[in-house]
Amino acid sequence: MKPLALLRLAVCALSLVIAPLEPVIAANSRIKDIASLQSGRDNQLIGYGLVVGLQGSGDSLRSSPFTDQSMRAMLQNLGISTQGGQSNAKNVAAVMVTANLPPFASPGSRIDVTVSSLGDSSSLRGGTLVMTSLTGADGQIYAVAQGSVVVSGFNAQGDAASVQEGITTSGRVPNGAIVERELPSRFKDAVNLVLQLRNPDFTTSLRIADTINAYAAANYGGPIAEARDSQEIVVQKPRTADLARLMADVENLVVATDSPARVVINERTGTIVIGADVRVSRVAVSYGTLTVQVTESPQVVQPEPFSRGETAVQPQTDIFVQKEGDKIAIVDGPDLRTLVSGLNSIGVKPDGIIAILQGIKSAGAMQAELVLQ
Repeated sequence: MKPLALLRLAVCALSLVIAPLEPVIAANSRIKDIASLQSGRDNQLIGYGLVVGLQGSGDSLRSSPFTDQSMRAMLQNLGISTQGGQSNAKNVAAVMVTANLPPFASPGSRIDVTVSSLGDSSSLRGGTLVMTSLTGADGQIYAVAQGSVVVSGFNAQGDAASVQEGITTSGRVPNGAIVERELPSRFKDAVNLVLQLRNPDFTTSLRIADTINAYAAANYGGPIAEARDSQEIVVQKPRTADLARLMADVENLVVATDSPARVVINERTGTIVIGADVRVSRVAVSYGTLTVQVTESPQVVQPEPFSRGETAVQPQTDIFVQKEGDKIAIVDGPDLRTLVSGLNSIGVKPDGIIAILQGIKSAGAMQAELVLQ
């Protein structure tokens, strides 16, 4: 064999030995998808109002006196006297109106509002929200809401039965509020950009700062970003840069994100979510369930004819015992696929896997955070 052929064979054999089985690829995401602008956050608004036009499903004015007071005050503001009489109307309901004022909202723009019953109203379906002012945490009015309430649930009842689907005492008014006042701060007045990670992590924070500095070095000649902690990254505005254009360029940069190893368990629904970085040391697991079923089947014993006996009840009890899942398996999770295969090899249901994961964590064999919901 020629020396060149031997060299090729040696290179092929070496490549087979050092080739990785399955490389771990980090998730790449845009900065806008993993971080938010601190000055671009929402502001919560709240208000108290009345929903009218209900079909007999409003508040009982005796049980909800504030509804009667609010209705009288509204009529008086409209120039209608309410002295002397007592109303028994069932088509009015007192509600709390909530909304989120988006960042940089200008006067005249519309936002959605959520309407929730405050009294004993049974349904808000078909009602109309009367003009309601929405205030912020500072007590200032930022929006005014009014419009038809959209309720997704329904209920129907008769004398002996009733049916209900969804929630009928809460609804939405799409584009029901008009912004009347803008926020005092302006985006252009800021001297820097503060980015906040939605999932705080030091590794991801430093990667974002390095990615922004690499972009700034090519466009502005120097670094402009600094990671303060696991959540905040401060980006200084260069002198020659436009702040809006700078934010548009920064939020589209791609960063390799990182996240801690975590296992999330919801015992109510039986949902198990295992992160990609979860590792489990070699451990032996045995899972078994014991089911005991007791069935009572009493029998009525009748006396013979003309025997003057009495009818008696003879008890009869059947007990059934079943034991399942007595196998012992070795679970070794150097990666996510091996861990899932090891858990499936035991052949238990999700509730059993939840108990096994909790036991592995208690034994100190799981290198991950266990979150119970």
